[in-house]
Amino acid sequence: MKEKTVSEAITYRRSVRKYDPSKPIDSSIVKQCLEQAVLAPNSSNMQLWEFKHVTSASTLKRLVPLCFNQNAAKTAQQMVVVVVRKDLWRKRAQANLDYVNQQFPPKPKGEQSNREKMARNYYGRIIPLVYNDLLSWSRYLTMIFTGIVRPIYREVLKQDMRVVAHKSAALAAQTFMLSMAAEGYDTCPMEGIDSWRVKKVLGLPRGAQINMIISCGVRIPEGLYGDRFRIPFEEVYKEV
Repeated sequence: MKEKTVSEAITYRRSVRKYDPSKPIDSSIVKQCLEQAVLAPNSSNMQLWEFKHVTSASTLKRLVPLCFNQNAAKTAQQMVVVVVRKDLWRKRAQANLDYVNQQFPPKPKGEQSNREKMARNYYGRIIPLVYNDLLSWSRYLTMIFTGIVRPIYREVLKQDMRVVAHKSAALAAQTFMLSMAAEGYDTCPMEGIDSWRVKKVLGLPRGAQINMIISCGVRIPEGLYGDRFRIPFEEVYKEV
């Protein structure tokens, strides 16, 4: 099968809700698509995500009722659970800092370039200030007063940072689904789930959050619930 171009994959991708039970999918290709998913853009390169690739028939069966018995879950050959790991921000910040130190071996302060000083300061000082939930309201008040005199980043409350982490995970999820479409495989992102019970089935820690579950398979005609509908482009596009 010839791999699709980006434009072809975007056009081909649909939220497919019924899959062909006679056409299993190659788990190695799904894994390959997840390897491409982690190349997605994400906030501060913090990569606060994990992907649980569910291939076990028994685990799939346990997840179906937690997806409220949606057809996309009942007929799925495999699933991918996109998990937000904002609770790992310290570990991921340190990983970025370690990478910076590999790229720029430590030197006396006077010999460091502005770029390496900025990178070390960002992951060593700014990220801890932004992601530490205990500093949520103090960050917010600081931004309010600073914003009086100059433009400043405003979304710094605990709930704002949760949204940031989920947006990054969603970008990776979309990249995964387009990669699957390029391979001729189909997906359906499901947000109608019992996230607490899903976490229990997967043995996830309390700090983990479910972004979505993506069912995977090969479509049958009935799996597409009608033609694609979009609001007219002229209503959502404005050149300014």
